[in-house]
Amino acid sequence: MSQQTVAPQAQVPAAKKRLALRRRQKAANHGGGKTLRGRRLVVRYIVLVVVLFLLLGPLIVPLLAAFKAPGEPVFGQGATILPQQWSLAAFYDLFERTHIVGSIANSLIVCTLAVCSHTVLASLGGYMLSRRGWRGRSIAYAIVLSAMIFPFESLMLSLFNIVASVNLYGSLLGVWLPGMLGPFHVLLMRAAFMGIPDEIEDAAFIDGAGEARRFWKIFLPQVRGALTVVGLTSFIFAWSDFLWPLLILPDPENQTMMLALTTLKSSVQGVTYQQVLAGAIVALIPILVIFFFTQKYFFRGIEDGGLKF
Repeated sequence: MSQQTVAPQAQVPAAKKRLALRRRQKAANHGGGKTLRGRRLVVRYIVLVVVLFLLLGPLIVPLLAAFKAPGEPVFGQGATILPQQWSLAAFYDLFERTHIVGSIANSLIVCTLAVCSHTVLASLGGYMLSRRGWRGRSIAYAIVLSAMIFPFESLMLSLFNIVASVNLYGSLLGVWLPGMLGPFHVLLMRAAFMGIPDEIEDAAFIDGAGEARRFWKIFLPQVRGALTVVGLTSFIFAWSDFLWPLLILPDPENQTMMLALTTLKSSVQGVTYQQVLAGAIVALIPILVIFFFTQKYFFRGIEDGGLKF
C-alpha cells in the first residue's frame, strides 16, 4: 500500500516545479508582459471592489443604523447613512431587555444537532452510494435524488402531524428532527467519495483493511473539504430557518434566534429599530466567524465534490 500511494504523491512536487519553470520561461520571453499583467491586476481589483460594493452595500448600509445613538432617526427626514454619533446602546438594551441570550442558546443547540447529524449520516450515506458492486445502488441513488424534487412547503403539514404525534411539539428536538439529514448533502458526499481513485481502496483491501477501517482511515481524510461544506451549510440552514420553528415553537422561552428577531419590532417593551438591526448583526456574526475559519476547506470541498455531482 505504501509504495502505491507514496509514488503519486512524490510526483506532485516535481510537476509543480516543471510548471513554475515553464511560467518563468514564458515571462522571460515576453518582456512587456509584466506591465500588461499589472494593468490587468488593477482592473481586476477595481471590478472586485465594485462587485463587493453592489453585493454588500444593501446589507451593510441598513446595519449601520444599529450603531446610532438613541433618538437619532433611522430613516426618513433627518436620517443619514453613517451614524451622527456612534453608540452601542442598542446592543446593550438588546441583551438587557430581551430574551436574546436564550434564543441564541436555543439556536446553537439546534445547529449543533444539525451539524452532527448531517456530517455523520451524509458521510455514511454518500459512502454507501459511491461503492460499486451491490444491488440496488442505482435505485437508492434515484430515491435520494427524487427527494430534492419536493419542496419543504409541500411536506410541511405532514411533518407537523408526525412531530405532534410523537409529542415533540414545542421542543427543540421537533425543530431538528425533520431536518436531521438532507438529500443534497448525501449527494455531495457521494460525489466526493467517487472522486477517490479505486487503486487506493484496492491497495487497502489487499493489505487486509476491513470496510470500517477503509472508511475511517482512508476515505474520510480524503473528503475533509466536502465534510466542511456539509457542516457549514447545515449550520447556516439551521441557524437561519424561520418557517419550521415558527410552527413548532409557540413558547417564547424556546424560540430560536430568527423568531426572536421577528418579535422584537412588536414587543410590548418598546424595542426600537436600532435594537432590531443590532439583533441582525448578532445573528450574522456566528456565520461570518465560522466561514472565516473554514473557507479554505469550504471552497476545496466545492471543487472536489461539485465536479462529479
